[in-house]
Amino acid sequence: MTDRDPSADEADRIVERYGRRPRDLDARRYSPLEWSSLLPNQERVRAVVRVLRRAFGREVQALRLVDVGCGSGQNLLEFLRLGFSPGNLVGIDLLADRIASARERLPASVSLSVGDATSLVEAHRQGGFDIAYFGAVFSSILSPAAQEALANEVWSHLRPGGGVMIYDFAYDNPANPDVKGLTSRRARALFPQGQARHQWLTLAPPIARRAVAVHPFLYGLLNCLPLLRTHRLHWIEKV
Repeated sequence: MTDRDPSADEADRIVERYGRRPRDLDARRYSPLEWSSLLPNQERVRAVVRVLRRAFGREVQALRLVDVGCGSGQNLLEFLRLGFSPGNLVGIDLLADRIASARERLPASVSLSVGDATSLVEAHRQGGFDIAYFGAVFSSILSPAAQEALANEVWSHLRPGGGVMIYDFAYDNPANPDVKGLTSRRARALFPQGQARHQWLTLAPPIARRAVAVHPFLYGLLNCLPLLRTHRLHWIEKV
């Protein structure tokens, strides 16, 4: 009898943990019509643009990008708006219902699949990727071995000159034992061959929700204080 792959075990646990989350609460809390969701998303997109301009200039149409843990496709929609070609975008997620939602909102030429990073094997036969994007993915993987297996798999499919882009929170959430903050040290350790940079983003969500309930202007005002930011955008380049 062979031992079960720890990455497969962790994938099963992630699906189970997400199944416990209240979908209606998530839908309300992360709706683009909520200031506490819209404003940090706009901030994140501006930061992504700064990374893309520095790494690739202003031409992104030919770049191949995979969104690992793409959910319902919101980030892929943003990359389309930034000029990426639909045929060069790939989305992968463990949850079939989220891939179904993404399929409804994205062009047919965007490749979507249910599974983990091993699904990249077929896509790699088309020439590899310039960018691998992770939006709050590593913080949802509690097994260090599974994190490392995912990082190694994705890194092997990146072209030289490309890189890994990670948007994730840096601190543990005492109210949510299903996640663990991704420190900059851990991000570098997952991709030790790359050249890493990061920037702080995102006013702490509990503070943001209270602030925008008074006035949306307060989000930007409080976000000027670096100590109140909870997320980082990492760019780890494959040289």
